[in-house]
Amino acid sequence: MTTSKIDSLYRKEYFGRIGELKQYAPEAFDTFFKFNDQALAPGKLTVKLKELIAVAVAHITGCPYCIDLHVVNAKENDSTKEEVAEAIFVATSLKAGSALAHGVNGLNAYDETTDQELYKASYFDRLKEFNDLSEASFQAFLKFDGAAIQAGKLSAKEKELIAVASAHTTGCAYCIELHTKNAKKVGASLEEIAEAIFVAVALKAGSAIAHSVNALNAYSND
Repeated sequence: MTTSKIDSLYRKEYFGRIGELKQYAPEAFDTFFKFNDQALAPGKLTVKLKELIAVAVAHITGCPYCIDLHVVNAKENDSTKEEVAEAIFVATSLKAGSALAHGVNGLNAYDETTDQELYKASYFDRLKEFNDLSEASFQAFLKFDGAAIQAGKLSAKEKELIAVASAHTTGCAYCIELHTKNAKKVGASLEEIAEAIFVAVALKAGSAIAHSVNALNAYSND
């Protein structure tokens, strides 16, 4: 049985409809794409690194159109498959790490703490309690996290910049603090960190606009 267009929710060809949005919201469409082009343009960071950051962020947002687009862009800017894979694993560790980091809030909730402040840097110290609560899983995660973030085909600085962007995508305050400090330690300037953040902003917003082609399909197929 052939799958109908209505049944198939994601096809590469659907992404071609994105230009139709300009008819319905021209100012928003134009200003977004001007911002997106600027965020991914060469600056303190190369286009190659920005595209690798975009690949990582796209894997966190889960946008299949963005993944397809930015992996191809990364390849066209001389990224190897190994470099793309390393960027993906940084994203994986940050997405998993954000869940674990928020576990300290879970511990606070379980203990019914009376502190009305939901985020404090000091709460992150509770993370080590998970070693006592679930040692095998905690140690396995730390081993994976260390392997994902250590220098390989990508340098420690490149990986930490990818991690900063990824942390801003997951919205984990603990991860943002940790990896911004780590990026600074391995030589990233504030300008480079800012550019990495804006790639994350563009990709997080871009995942929403990319999915609009599904909305167009839904509207026209109703």
